[in-house]
Amino acid sequence: MTLSPRRVNELLSAHGIDPRRGFGQNFVADPNTVRRIVRLASLGADDQVVEIGPGLGSLTLALCETGAKVVAVEADNRLLPVLDEVLVAAEVREQVRIVAADALEVDWAEVLDPGGAWVLVANLPYNVAATLVLHLLDTAPQIGRMVVMVQREVGERLAAAAGSAAYGIPSVKVAYWADAAVVARIPATVFVPRPRVESVIVEVRRRPRPRTDADPEVLFSLVRAAFNQRRKMLRRSLAGVVPEGAFAAAGVEPSQRPEELDVVAWGRLADACVPGR
Repeated sequence: MTLSPRRVNELLSAHGIDPRRGFGQNFVADPNTVRRIVRLASLGADDQVVEIGPGLGSLTLALCETGAKVVAVEADNRLLPVLDEVLVAAEVREQVRIVAADALEVDWAEVLDPGGAWVLVANLPYNVAATLVLHLLDTAPQIGRMVVMVQREVGERLAAAAGSAAYGIPSVKVAYWADAAVVARIPATVFVPRPRVESVIVEVRRRPRPRTDADPEVLFSLVRAAFNQRRKMLRRSLAGVVPEGAFAAAGVEPSQRPEELDVVAWGRLADACVPGR
């Protein structure tokens, strides 16, 4: 019931649609891949699923095979009639609520029913994938799990642990809210058009509460300041930001570099910068 590469190209041609680089559009066109994503998401008929960037509906069809109800959020108005056509032809249109909107501007409290947990399952647009994941962690507590396909470098940054080369600001933000791991690698050959990069599937599981109770504004202001000069030792990159004695109080060596601190250590340093904490 999913779309083959031939069918994807037929739909694009019939509707006169050229994939837009500005939207990061690379349509997954491989039935095995979309079903693999769904298996990794461990979905059942009782699950509530949100999909961002459904495109022509290849992954949407695989989601519908599980019996789950799907909210599909699509920003490109050109694709809406194609998506509708595909879902009607597969006789699953009643399972899907299509929301024509930019996922970064959606009021998720209005779009997602408050009852029960939601799972995000999506082939995220390459150009905004990391931004979307971090935005949803901040603004959509209803989404308890994410299983998303993203560019390999982006996925590795989202799931990176302290001390690794890929570790950076997105890694700290994800670790603050959730546990994340790269669970599969996807070749470029499954997409239309074919991208120049590999992709990965990342699973993100929201924690019941953040990993540290430090003030997030203070914590992430320190993280941004340090990683903006990531080659420098913390004593230099945070000079004038961290008060005297805060490094010692937090148990952090000022000679360390930002990628050496996990989110808990960043939380201790943030607490040490706030009087009375």
